[in-house]
Amino acid sequence: MTDLFFPAEWHKQDAILLTWPHQESDWREHLADVESVYLDILGQLSHSQDILIQLHPTIDFDSLSKRFEQEGINQARCHLIPLISSDTWARDHGPITVLKAGAPCLYDFTFNGWGGKFNAELDNALNRGMVEKGIFDAPMESIDWAMEGGSVESDGAGTLMTTRQCLLNANRNGPATEADVAQRLKQWFGVEQIIWLESGALQGDDTDAHIDTLARFAPNQRLVYQSCDNAQDPHYNALKQMESELQQARTLTGEAYELIALPWPDAQFNEAGERLPATYANFLICNQVVLAPCYGVRQDESALTALGRAFPEHRVIGIDCRALIEQFGSLHCITMQLPEGTVNRRWLDRDEA
Repeated sequence: MTDLFFPAEWHKQDAILLTWPHQESDWREHLADVESVYLDILGQLSHSQDILIQLHPTIDFDSLSKRFEQEGINQARCHLIPLISSDTWARDHGPITVLKAGAPCLYDFTFNGWGGKFNAELDNALNRGMVEKGIFDAPMESIDWAMEGGSVESDGAGTLMTTRQCLLNANRNGPATEADVAQRLKQWFGVEQIIWLESGALQGDDTDAHIDTLARFAPNQRLVYQSCDNAQDPHYNALKQMESELQQARTLTGEAYELIALPWPDAQFNEAGERLPATYANFLICNQVVLAPCYGVRQDESALTALGRAFPEHRVIGIDCRALIEQFGSLHCITMQLPEGTVNRRWLDRDEA
């Protein structure tokens, strides 16, 4: 046994982390639409959970506060943090939390823009910026290894799931063998086994097949995954093969996972005709609710129903994320959970007056 534990996403949380979109980010052409998505998230979460919001200095605090008021957002639970960012993908630049002897520890991995595809220096510095502001009540450990939160998934019972296409990609850390990466993952996260998915990737995905676009753990030995039932779709064969791999997956105690398939949404394209990575697997698990990405298509309702079966103790709420996939990500990609004990309560409850 190890005293190192990688909690599942449904582990009790102190807060959810967001990085607000701004004019100097890639969202500038879709800023109004994407801000509406963020406001919807706050409207659904702020009455039950704290939210930390990294705010670019070009954003006017007073104007944003007025918008929060207009939208009925509980501002007492929205904590604004002035920090310079390039983009808004908190899942991948935010800290990953483990428990060491029961106490949280934040890992600050290198964020290199998904293998050098985009400039990431400002976003890679955000975690340390939060440490300097005294926001965390847990130690942060910097790890000289490029890895994003969207690339790893924990069942909270000793198993980590990821994809070979992402974690073995030389664009992160140079050539690395599966054995080497597995040894590192077990050392950092205290897991005893790794489920490596070989198949499955979405067109338009910049992440090299992050696991959170494809398959996710749920409580009680469930696996929720993005299926594809359209044999004419170019994703069909790979996602069918991924489904077969998941059928072969076993828990640490040798039991099969209960598989819950998510419907395949109608294809989405941008104005340039590029396929956008719409996936229902990119949901966010919070303390009381599961926020589920929707895309204004006929499959949305059945996706919410499937997630309701996977998370019967949570309320499942749909969030229109059509604007988010314009930049090739979705709901889980813009959020990061901060487990219980990570956030400095004195900072959280500080007098703002």
